[in-house]
Amino acid sequence: MISARALHYVFKIGNRAKNIHFFREILGMKVLRHEEFTQGCDAACNGPYDNRWSKTMIGYGPEASHFVIELTYNYGVKEYALGNDFAGLTIAGSGILERAREHGYPVEDGTTDQPSLLRSPDGYRVYVVPEAATASYADPVQRVALNVTDLARSRHYWADTLTMVPIGNGTDPNRVELSYDQGKFVLELRQLDAGQALNRAKAYGRIAFAVPYDVQPRIDELIRKADGTILTPLISLDTPGKATVRVIILADPDGHEICFVDEEGFSALSALDPDSNAALDKYIAKDPFQDR
Repeated sequence: MISARALHYVFKIGNRAKNIHFFREILGMKVLRHEEFTQGCDAACNGPYDNRWSKTMIGYGPEASHFVIELTYNYGVKEYALGNDFAGLTIAGSGILERAREHGYPVEDGTTDQPSLLRSPDGYRVYVVPEAATASYADPVQRVALNVTDLARSRHYWADTLTMVPIGNGTDPNRVELSYDQGKFVLELRQLDAGQALNRAKAYGRIAFAVPYDVQPRIDELIRKADGTILTPLISLDTPGKATVRVIILADPDGHEICFVDEEGFSALSALDPDSNAALDKYIAKDPFQDR
């Protein structure tokens, strides 16, 4: 059994100013830390680009206790083709739909038992449950859903190989819910229609989990025994002026990217940076590639 903690999902964004406005002003998230890099990441954290890029962690609370979003921006890349791999992010919060309407974002209203749908400036689906989290410790970010071509195969990979625990009553044969923390955060797998191919296009993302340092080699061993895909073997990544972390990057049977980072290094790296919000605004203001 792997002891893991869900950390974040990565979105590649084209217009950084518009996306920050959406996540910060419409969804009500806060900038937790912001980092600038002069060249591409050795683990392709910013995709297959070897250029200047930035990473903005944004969410409803510290990364130590909340699932957050990583917004990856490649300077000079204004848009990414959107595939059908990402099915949606579900959050709970009051006032979001009202703010969206006020700022001209289309809202697809849900039903009594279904959330409403927003789309980010780059088209990522955000499902909104129009009520605040019910407990002070609860995280408004409830789940990430990914589409898959073979639900049984994907369930086997995530549950049997990566030891995520299936939860829920399993009444929908086209969906599987899994969690490392008894449902505090849920990864949902959704079956695509029969015969429909999965297209990750250029906007494909990555989900990240933290595990103890000594567990990462075990994950490497598990994946090799299962004849799975390791995109990036164990490697240490440096962030200027901050902690070094070790990661291993996998791909599930449909190519969805999975990062397992060491908890010890990540806890130091992800400390809340109170100056990050102002720093991000400064970089947006002087970005020569950005249309505002």
